Amino acid sequence: MDIIYEDNHLIAVNKKVSELVQGDKTGDISLDFQLKEFLKKKYDKPGNVFLGVVHRLDRPVTGVVVYAKTSKALSRMNHMFKEKEVSKMYWAIVKEPPKALSGELRHFIVRDRSKNKSYSYDKTVQGAKEGWLDYKLVAKSENYCLLEIDLHTGRHHQIRSQLSKIGCPVKGDLKYGFPRSNKDGGISLHARTLSFLHPVKKEPVKLIAKPPDERLWNILVGEEDETMRRGDGTIER
Repeated sequence: MDIIYEDNHLIAVNKKVSELVQGDKTGDISLDFQLKEFLKKKYDKPGNVFLGVVHRLDRPVTGVVVYAKTSKALSRMNHMFKEKEVSKMYWAIVKEPPKALSGELRHFIVRDRSKNKSYSYDKTVQGAKEGWLDYKLVAKSENYCLLEIDLHTGRHHQIRSQLSKIGCPVKGDLKYGFPRSNKDGGISLHARTLSFLHPVKKEPVKLIAKPPDERLWNILVGEEDETMRRGDGTIER
């Protein structure tokens, strides 16, 4: 596990492809289980360890996941997520650039539980919930583009569905229209940062997760000082 933050109330990890945030019907070992075992051993706890799941990432997605180590922190973090007091920024690699290099996407999203898929519509339909994000093109290589996404609502598969709707499915995301899978079975969507006011200390917290150490990510993000080669050709550090 790649632990990127820990104090008495919270612990955060950089989730890898295929890791489960929370145990499910597959029976596969999940991150919350691994963290409980880690905390039990680290602090020599004789009994059960409390660990609350605050939010989730899809299994093929990488990046920041934060858990609560106390019931007080869990309650307050749940409230902050519900009230949209947590800022979530993602990176996504796509093949085709969007028509506008930056903009806002608002769609009406319907989740089909039988297919484990969400559909984005331009107009409201029965059972839809509004999905809202902002994006901008921040880098590009010869064949791919890197989008930075500020996620304002947390709908099921929201980023994947909305980017597919505008003709920019995430690399490797067969479910949403990308023609080929990634070798590791994941998709090139990374939860880069999570920013919020600490639920107990009331201090600003910004959790940052490095993207996977893979050639395309390194090309787009930049291997040194995380230099960003912007879509207009300028350099930003």
